[in-house]
Amino acid sequence: MNKVPSRISAARRNAETILNQSQQRQASFKQDQERERDAMMEKTLRLRELRLAKEAEEKAAAEAAAPAASTAPKPRKPRRSKQT
Repeated sequence: MNKVPSRISAARRNAETILNQSQQRQASFKQDQERERDAMMEKTLRLRELRLAKEAEEKAAAEAAAPAASTAPKPRKPRRSKQT
């Protein structure tokens, strides 16, 4: 009669071992996902900063070139009257 409880406890130990291993794999997987997400966010922020710096530089260059071009008056288009 002692063998029945030992079998149950052995099965329970095996099941708990399997469960613990599964939980550890799941926790490890979640940590990996979080690390990858953080790396992606850092990369996105870095690229955004580079893009904004480039756009600011291009805007400054365009503004420097714009006063020379904007001194000439723009030709006006003739207005068309409404026909009824």
